[in-house]
Amino acid sequence: MTHTQATSAATPLKPLRVVFMGTPAFAVPTLQVLLVQHQVVAVLTQPDRPAGRGGKMQASPVKEAALAAGVEVIQPQTLFIKKNQPMDNSVPVSPEVTPEKASHASATGHEADVISPSPRDVRARLKTFDADIFVVAAYGLLLPKAVLEMPRLGCINVHGSLLPRYRGASPIHAAILNGDTTTGVTIMHMAEGMDTGDMILKREMPIAPDEHFPSVHDHMAILGAEALLEALDTLVNGTAASEAQDCTLATHAPIIKKTDGQIDWTQPAESILNKIRAYDPWPGAYTMLDGAQLKIWRAQAIKKENITVGDEIGDDTAPGTVLAADNNGLLIRAGQVTTLLATELQGQNAKKMPAGDFLRGRAIKPGTVLS
Repeated sequence: MTHTQATSAATPLKPLRVVFMGTPAFAVPTLQVLLVQHQVVAVLTQPDRPAGRGGKMQASPVKEAALAAGVEVIQPQTLFIKKNQPMDNSVPVSPEVTPEKASHASATGHEADVISPSPRDVRARLKTFDADIFVVAAYGLLLPKAVLEMPRLGCINVHGSLLPRYRGASPIHAAILNGDTTTGVTIMHMAEGMDTGDMILKREMPIAPDEHFPSVHDHMAILGAEALLEALDTLVNGTAASEAQDCTLATHAPIIKKTDGQIDWTQPAESILNKIRAYDPWPGAYTMLDGAQLKIWRAQAIKKENITVGDEIGDDTAPGTVLAADNNGLLIRAGQVTTLLATELQGQNAKKMPAGDFLRGRAIKPGTVLS
């Protein structure tokens, strides 16, 4: 599916004045279709963060796309005003990041000069845009009631799951972790709760058995952009649906931590394989070998009846035990008498490589127990 297909998926009845809020790559296709079909008057995204070994400040993908399009960017730390917080007259009333300011900040290293507006000033600035609607896609910050109520058509969100399943920060990861074969996006009205608003429309898509996070993410990002255009048209012409979520069916997809990538070998091989698929490229699924991290990037779940290593696997074989280590990969005992064949590995501070190449440089004997 191409960007051209996404931008032509729907023709709006009337261009809307839109404030867009988003941060990661998932949100970029949605911003791009809005730039084509509507009038994006400003973009809110999270502040630049240090990245890489050098800790250099890195702009979000949404910020880069917005500045390339010449759109004003605002980067608050929060939109909530603390009770009894005094007026902050030291912050400019118009805390925008223009392409010229961004270029100057990058050259001088003074990014903080243009990306730390107070929530009070950001709210004041938002009111000046006279936006018809706020569109949110993976922004990462909660919106207070005062902000939700600003635009005449309210705020709508592009969420990466079929709500009410997988509310929260990591819905795409959660779908893969749970072995779902179908996922999708939901366009929803925003409320004060976490992903609790009424649903406008849903669009489904399959997850292939061997599909990893990057592929699912990219397909869903395009699907979300297409669905958003359709939803905006229904809002403009007054035909938008509004379906309440069944909160009894809600599940939560929390923020992912680095330590979540550690493999629990007592889990069945299929569950471990799903973790490998879901946590590619970050944080990566890993196990411990002689006190060092060993990441597994590609693997297969092998049924017991297809194992040809003799009688080494049994109910008394400890999960995490290496059963075979050869050019085919690293065969490891998992929970419920299942096995995982790891076919792409990465040692600590090393490069990814096929398991056969890894094992030629780092012998692992059958009987070794991974933790």
